[in-house]
Amino acid sequence: MTTMQPLLIELGTEELPVKALPGLAQAFFDGVIAALDKRGVAIERGDAKPLYSPRRLAVLLPGVAIEQPEQTSEVLGPYLNIALDADGQPTRALQGFAAKAGIDWTQLGKTTDGKGERFVHRATTPGALTLDLLQGVLDEALAAMPIPKPMRWGDHAYGFARPLHWLVALLGGTVANVEALGIRAGRHSRGHRFHAPGNVAIAQPQDYVEALRQAFVLVDPDKRRARIVDEVQRAAQGAGGNARIDDGNLEQVNCLNEWPVAVACAFEREFLAVPQEALVETMEANQKFFPVLDAQGRLTEHFIGIANIESKDAAEIRKGYERVIRPRFSDAKFFFDEDLKQGLAAMGEGLKTVTYQAKLGSVADKVARVAALAEAIAAQVGADAGQAKRAALLAKNDLQSRMVNEFPELQGIAGRYYAQRAGEADEVALAIDEAYRPRFAADDIAASQLGKVLAIAERLDTLAGGFAAGLKPTGNKDPFALRRNALGLARTIIESGFELNLPVQIFYALEHVDAHMKSDRLKNAEELATKARDVGLSTHVPHAWYESLHDISMEDQIKTTRELYDFILDRLRGYYADKGVPASQFNAVAEPKPASLYDFDRRLDAIGTFAQLPEAAALAAANKRIGNILKKADIAIPAMEDAALLREPAELALAEAVEAAYAETGPALAQGDYVSVLTRLAALRAPVDAFFDAVMVNADDPAVRANRLALLKRLADRLGSVAAIEHLSA
Repeated sequence: MTTMQPLLIELGTEELPVKALPGLAQAFFDGVIAALDKRGVAIERGDAKPLYSPRRLAVLLPGVAIEQPEQTSEVLGPYLNIALDADGQPTRALQGFAAKAGIDWTQLGKTTDGKGERFVHRATTPGALTLDLLQGVLDEALAAMPIPKPMRWGDHAYGFARPLHWLVALLGGTVANVEALGIRAGRHSRGHRFHAPGNVAIAQPQDYVEALRQAFVLVDPDKRRARIVDEVQRAAQGAGGNARIDDGNLEQVNCLNEWPVAVACAFEREFLAVPQEALVETMEANQKFFPVLDAQGRLTEHFIGIANIESKDAAEIRKGYERVIRPRFSDAKFFFDEDLKQGLAAMGEGLKTVTYQAKLGSVADKVARVAALAEAIAAQVGADAGQAKRAALLAKNDLQSRMVNEFPELQGIAGRYYAQRAGEADEVALAIDEAYRPRFAADDIAASQLGKVLAIAERLDTLAGGFAAGLKPTGNKDPFALRRNALGLARTIIESGFELNLPVQIFYALEHVDAHMKSDRLKNAEELATKARDVGLSTHVPHAWYESLHDISMEDQIKTTRELYDFILDRLRGYYADKGVPASQFNAVAEPKPASLYDFDRRLDAIGTFAQLPEAAALAAANKRIGNILKKADIAIPAMEDAALLREPAELALAEAVEAAYAETGPALAQGDYVSVLTRLAALRAPVDAFFDAVMVNADDPAVRANRLALLKRLADRLGSVAAIEHLSA
């Protein structure tokens, strides 16, 4: 039975990069596991996980074999026809092979492969002690860690994320004879920098977590995180509110502290007049504080800081936290007050001088295009077209505000506040904010009808402009975030349940972009003519400029529309894959390219239901077979089969079944009840199977052959009325 001992390896460093810390810990943990596995050392992982704090990375495994199992090796030697002479005596080749193995040739074994029988040397050696293997394990684990910019210190040639100050390596109670980055391993860790700055002796690996806790270090990140949450919630409740605990902020605070202690703080209530998003951003992003909200979710003047120490004078820490936050709050209030004096509408004047993109004009030009799109889309989805246009015309104005210049993440949010203060309708103000949603991958779409309209219009113009200006993404390059905009557009349409003809909307957006680009070219042409006159040249505009003003051909416009539509559909692949939709089902719906993405979503739900039916696979295979037959047809196929040419009982039965299916699925298809359509079509399996078993499609009589092809085409058209079900065929 293999003897197991716990293993502890701890790297003690200077404070590690906060954002990289969890990844470094995981990489070190994985590296040690991989290196032990590579050497065949048995491991009992239990619930082991990476342990870390700002000054350490640790691997603690409950059980590791104290030695490798026996190591077997097999070295192939020469084939018998080369190894032995005619008398059966060893040749020089065999003697050399045996000498290299250190044994007599008679002790060699034999094996057979595809080329014949050959000699082989098999050997079994005792496994090495794990203690003797740990240097290689540690070296490999360190080498595999992702450290893009390693630090170097002293006169050493090696580097790491931060300088190494101590190293612990214990297998059971024995210190491993290893070193890393110039530090020899021992059994002494170090405690909290202030509460327990000295060495902390670790007798056994299993004592590690508790020994450090006694030294004011919570090395388990989960326990440290839980303590932070408890401390923050307790302090917030003491202040009469509830803490806002953002996951990202919590994780950073967790990586900044070894012994977290909450400190309740407050700021002057006058700052609450500033948009709370600006104050929250300052507290979380800049200072890693936790805001306190009231029962209605509104920001209060309280916040919670986390100190990495149990101070004897918490009041001084509180003063320090309150002092560092006040200048940023004062700036935010000044910016907000100055912006209110200017007013949201007046800010829009500055957009005329801000270039959006060289070929697409200024931000003001983009605003005008988005306003036209929003007005048209609102009319189609039952929103107020006038409010949609008004919201679009104001939506970018806050880009000229002092607040957004200081806090770029408040785009739209600041505009909402300024619109409200300017007396704009609540719906308009909210839409200005919601036009940016979803702001990131996991974000919700806009909640209001007007916000959804504006979000769609904004992204349509961005996508149309990007494609028209030749800014399509290539590889990892996507400077205008067209991929993200495409997914945001698709999600908003689908999750809103809007029945919009997407190709038509794209075409309309492209027309607006093209109109701007033609206008811009005309302006340039006129300027060129003016310059020509100024220098005494011909006053006529060069003919080439006029040619550039011709409308884009309808063919090119349609081509770009299709290209952009396909680009948007492609973004939906990952969206639905994350929802567990198989690629075959997505492809089945994507092939007919439904104009409405909401309709696309309904078809996808229906095909998922259909795929579970016992008839689905057979019908999918049949439809695939029909498609192949029709592709190979060498005669014209009538639009409808001729009943007089139906001869075989099986084809008569199929024709009758197809006719009934058309009659019974027509109303459901028109209403978009795709589940009912596909469920009814599943009943065609029996007559379809019977047809292919009994009927020769490619009959000798051309008229009969064409008639049977016509019947199959009608069948295929109805089977593919919801989706290209042949994709469900394996």
